[in-house]
Amino acid sequence: MSIQSMTGFATSSLETEAGTITVELKSVNSRFLDLQFRINDDFRAVESIFRELISRQISRGKVECRFSFGKKIASGQQKNLNQEALKQLQTLEQQVAALFPNAQPLTTHDILRWPGVMEEQEISGEALQPAILQTIQQALEQFRISREREGEALTAVLLSKITAMEEIVERITPLMPQVLQQFQQKATTRLEEALGFAGSESTQTTTTITRDEALDRIRQEVTLYGVKIDVAEELARLGAHLKETRHILKKGGPVGKRLDFMMQELNREANTLGSKAAIKDLADASMELKLLIEQMREQVQNLE
Repeated sequence: MSIQSMTGFATSSLETEAGTITVELKSVNSRFLDLQFRINDDFRAVESIFRELISRQISRGKVECRFSFGKKIASGQQKNLNQEALKQLQTLEQQVAALFPNAQPLTTHDILRWPGVMEEQEISGEALQPAILQTIQQALEQFRISREREGEALTAVLLSKITAMEEIVERITPLMPQVLQQFQQKATTRLEEALGFAGSESTQTTTTITRDEALDRIRQEVTLYGVKIDVAEELARLGAHLKETRHILKKGGPVGKRLDFMMQELNREANTLGSKAAIKDLADASMELKLLIEQMREQVQNLE
């Protein structure tokens, strides 16, 4: 199932004998499905059709639906006068003339332009329903294609970010043994200098015992330091989260909420990595990861 963006646009028009039906759809981001309709009161019943068809295909997004109908005026069409409307207009004019004797009488042009005087053929919503349904379905199909096309582009961007993060994890994973080895060497040198071991051979028995104790202390320090800066678990979880994010994107469908959760988990591990950074390379890697995660989060907000 394809991944869809929550941003999309489509329009569809259909010519009928009675006039032109036009449907326009556009959507932006939203946490839930928010449908808004712009429909003339004469075709208000169309809203239920809209709502049902859209709800089948879309789960998230603020969707604005516009429906319009342009009535066709047929050439040579015979028009009739509404006798009832003419009588009412005549009565009104007489009442106004009685109150305002100097008022100008209505002209023929005024009478013909008076609302309701010219009888127009009524457009039956039921008669147009098949055409309306066809137009809505055409617009929805174009709308789906639009959202899927943008969804594919966003997916490609996200996958490239995942690849970049995996390369960072792969780059920094071998650094930890080197960090511990360097720390052990520095600790050994400092303790030997502090205890005066360097170059001393005068009291071999005493220095041998003291040296053993010192080496034991160094091993303890290295162990404690290793526990403090160990990021193996964070790197393992980062790798697992990135793998799961790839799986979600590959599976497709409405993935926005799941990916948003994965961004939170990735960000948590990147922050922990930064807090344990013992060397500049790890601190830089943490910043790179957080930047990529934030870029991914921005794109994820656009996915259904």
